[in-house]
Amino acid sequence: MAEQYQVKGETAAEISASIEAGVVRGDWIFGAALPPVRVLAGALHVSPATVAKAYQDLRHRGVVETEGRRGTRIRARPPVELSRSALRLDVPEDVLDLSSGEPDLRLLPPLGPALRAVAEHIGPPQGYTSAVTMPELVEAARVRLLDQGVPVEGAAIAVTAGTLDSIERLLIAHLRPGDAVAVEDPGWANLLDLIAALGMRPLPVAVDDEGPDPASLAAALSAGARAVVITVRAQNPTGAVVSAARATVLRELLAEHPETLLVEDDHAAELAVEPPQVIGPVTRWWAFVRSASKPFGPDLRIAVLAGDETSVARVVGRMRIGMGWVSTLSQRLLLRLWRDPEVTALVAGAARSYEVRRAVLIDLLRARGIVASGASGINVWVPVADETHAVAALRDGGYAVAPGARFRVSAPPGVRITVSPLDEADLPELARAVAAAARPAVGIVMR
Repeated sequence: MAEQYQVKGETAAEISASIEAGVVRGDWIFGAALPPVRVLAGALHVSPATVAKAYQDLRHRGVVETEGRRGTRIRARPPVELSRSALRLDVPEDVLDLSSGEPDLRLLPPLGPALRAVAEHIGPPQGYTSAVTMPELVEAARVRLLDQGVPVEGAAIAVTAGTLDSIERLLIAHLRPGDAVAVEDPGWANLLDLIAALGMRPLPVAVDDEGPDPASLAAALSAGARAVVITVRAQNPTGAVVSAARATVLRELLAEHPETLLVEDDHAAELAVEPPQVIGPVTRWWAFVRSASKPFGPDLRIAVLAGDETSVARVVGRMRIGMGWVSTLSQRLLLRLWRDPEVTALVAGAARSYEVRRAVLIDLLRARGIVASGASGINVWVPVADETHAVAALRDGGYAVAPGARFRVSAPPGVRITVSPLDEADLPELARAVAAAARPAVGIVMR
């Protein structure tokens, strides 16, 4: 019977390792239920406590999740290296992929000219002691942030390998496994995966068009959240933008919890038309993260991290004993891109293009009775009656969209549509397909 589950082992460590190996091989379909504790214990001839400990270990590492009566299941995106077959990225050639969350590759600035310019002025080879965060980049970042109202006059600034790298280092610097993190719901799937992998607990905070709901955030803080992650604009997946009025309310609320770590995520950066309404610094621990990946391309894995001196020092210290620093080649490349007026114009044009595509799609859906969200960024969030039906119906119609389950903790169902691959001419037909898929299927009774 144990072979039925492809699980072996006599100790909790052996059992958890066996299940994890099955996930890596692709033996377990993501979302598949693990056998009940007593059933697997009987099959392996071990105590239920041993299996329960194995499941607990897997849960703490983010490989599985517990869903009440649904039992223990494999997470949709467990933090282990997966085989190609296990990834199951099955988007047929005749289906338009609107699920990726990637920027429009046609609108990314070409990196070749900037790379050649950097190569021409790179100077002599550097050693380990001189290859650190470039002061020129830090000062350029400070000016850019101040120009948009980000209060970094006295803040420390560092360079990391992207938004998620920054957030991971900040959480590790301030929290421990078992601690709770207040997260937007629906929110960034990668962040939810990271929190699970760190053995921390997500506390959901509802989101509307103006950002996190204050009452919901207050409940999360009262429930013991030690950190809060807020997207200031182009929230993924809803496109929410923190308004000035909402920022004021959130600022007052967080001031009552001064020991909370506040992380503000500005991943869209120059691709967002609206200026960021920054909430911090209002707590003792605060960080603002701006990534270069969305405006300049996913391959440029670099972000600017500004925050209180202690938090940034902890991040830099952890980097020093690990990866060391972000390559000065990447730093020089980003600085060159920032200073290039042609690149600035290209990025601004891309932002306007996304603005038009989102607005047209949302208007077309509203005309068909579907209220979608997407005030900023590259995604549109569409509430649906049933995610499985909506995703299947849209795939049958020639569109692959991201199921909302990846982004939700307890929020109602929905799907995320990335507008990057779309031209305006594509939008009317897509809107018709989405409107049909968003409604309950015949025979489904909504309760």
